Amino acid sequence: VQLQAFGGGLVQAGGSRRLTCSASGRSFSTNVMGWFRQAPGKEREFVAAIIWSGGNSYYADSVKGRFTISRDNAKNTWYLQMNSLKPEDTAVYYCAARTGVVMTTTLRSYDYWGQGTLVTVSS
Repeated sequence: VQLQAFGGGLVQAGGSRRLTCSASGRSFSTNVMGWFRQAPGKEREFVAAIIWSGGNSYYADSVKGRFTISRDNAKNTWYLQMNSLKPEDTAVYYCAARTGVVMTTTLRSYDYWGQGTLVTVSS
């Protein structure tokens, strides 16, 4: 399974941005799709995840109410809509997928990773 994330860029505080992750290869083997981020000098952290079938989602407290994860099963693609962006949201955002069926926020539980896309929020 290969993942490709794109959609990053420079945005002003309070603005919005949508990230996209496209999956190719044996993508039918993946069950949970997620987004993580890594700010400069910090560890990679969980942002949001969604179950491929059913669509149940889960968010980090820091983004709850501002970010929305969604998926398009037909396109093997999932999205992260980011609204009301803050400078502290500045990070490289990574999409990830796991074959396990249980929702998890644990980084090492994800089997496949995209290359990352940088989101910079200016104040």
